[in-house]
Amino acid sequence: MKTDGHAPVRTARRVLVVRLRSLGDCVLTTPAIHLLKRARLEVEIGVVVEPAWRAVFEGNADISAILAPTIRAVRGFGADVAIDFHGGNTAARLTGFSGAAVRAGFGHYKRRLAYNVLIPRAQEILGEERPVHTAEHMASAMFSLGVERQAIPRARLFAAAPGERGYAVMHPVAATPEKTWPAAGFVEVAENLRRHHRLDPIFIAAAGQDLSAFAGFRCVTGAPLDEVKRLISGASLFVGNDSGPAHIAAAFGVPPVVIFGPSDPSIWGPWGTPGEVVRATGAIAAVEARRVIAAVEHLRVAA
Repeated sequence: MKTDGHAPVRTARRVLVVRLRSLGDCVLTTPAIHLLKRARLEVEIGVVVEPAWRAVFEGNADISAILAPTIRAVRGFGADVAIDFHGGNTAARLTGFSGAAVRAGFGHYKRRLAYNVLIPRAQEILGEERPVHTAEHMASAMFSLGVERQAIPRARLFAAAPGERGYAVMHPVAATPEKTWPAAGFVEVAENLRRHHRLDPIFIAAAGQDLSAFAGFRCVTGAPLDEVKRLISGASLFVGNDSGPAHIAAAFGVPPVVIFGPSDPSIWGPWGTPGEVVRATGAIAAVEARRVIAAVEHLRVAA
């Protein structure tokens, strides 16, 4: 079934959003959720997410329930409409067995039999052939399912108030080597921030990631996600590789400088907050520190 003339979210009481992982994808799902809630204040929205990323959605008044990725939890929510924003086998299974009368997924997903409503390509929904940002991709599904077409908002995250000011968060790690700018570049940028911007650099990483190259600076390793949100929300600047924390910064309106290797910034760049992208023309190691420093200068950030 296609979505032509079909607007199930306009009458739904409960809508289930299946977004299992990962950090950036979860953050960039929140604009679509907000569009739905803004269009239907009375609707209850449940989000299915793995425990590691639950904190992305905590504190968000748009969301009525944060659910574990189990059939029991999903069926217990009692959704009228289930929307699969993940597309993998587990997400399709959860959507298919959700009990929802309308089970929607993008037409390019492999497990199409799990859905009785196929969402067209985002380009078709938006009416333009160009690379579509991830936030636009998910928001387009809401437009296809009945939310009135409108500007797509910034991602929405919520955190406890930070207890300090005058610092920059630096995220020097990434999922793959080709997305990881060399540590020496981050050190040079951090020293520049101290010297010329009076900002204290704070380096962050997940548990097990090595920050020994930044021993001369404050380092935070393995902090819970809610603490990472709090820390980033109070920063004056974010500098990091193309990865989830960059999307957290943009969600909080923190000016981001993001260093890109092979990924396309038009799909994965900072959404909704003015920032700077420094893109490698070859290997990410070839990006010169002066380019990143120039991007910081362009943002006119101060403590």
